[in-house]
Amino acid sequence: MTMDKRKKRRLESAGWKVGGTSEFLGLTEEEEAIVELKVGLANAVRDQRSRRSMTQEQLGRLLGSSQSRVAKMEAADPSVSIDLMVRSLLRMGASRKDVASYIAAPRSKRAA
Repeated sequence: MTMDKRKKRRLESAGWKVGGTSEFLGLTEEEEAIVELKVGLANAVRDQRSRRSMTQEQLGRLLGSSQSRVAKMEAADPSVSIDLMVRSLLRMGASRKDVASYIAAPRSKRAA
């Protein structure tokens, strides 16, 4: 999401530095890509669970896990591995092609 140009000029003229999240956090390109990948997979887990009309608790049982773990997956919590997110998607019936599309989709398309 980009900032309105007028708002950006106003903030900069007031002395604020305007930049992106990666710049603020000092992320490398690789770290930024991993964060975006995890967020995309987290959104996919949430979307797939919702499409199947499942609760987080039901998905947790399907995965042999807990509701709180599913909530962490959907929040892209740092304690959740990319592997677990991919396995969860596959367990819910997503194909490898589906998973690849979640990984490859630009952020703007994931939100649609």
